[in-house]
Amino acid sequence: MTELVEPTAAGSWCDRCGESAAAGPHPACAAARALEPPRYCPHCRRRMKVQVLPVGWSAACVEHGEIRG
Repeated sequence: MTELVEPTAAGSWCDRCGESAAAGPHPACAAARALEPPRYCPHCRRRMKVQVLPVGWSAACVEHGEIRG
């Protein structure tokens, strides 16, 4: 199950490029996220540890935990 975190408040970050989600939509990031895992935590903008496996992926933020897809 892919969990895509949508920005909901000012101060949220794009989970692919790490830039502010409040600045507007990121169409290139949305298109790329269909094929690759997130790289940045959408809550704190920290770079996440990403592991890609043949059956999916996992991304872990030291502060907010793990997301699987």
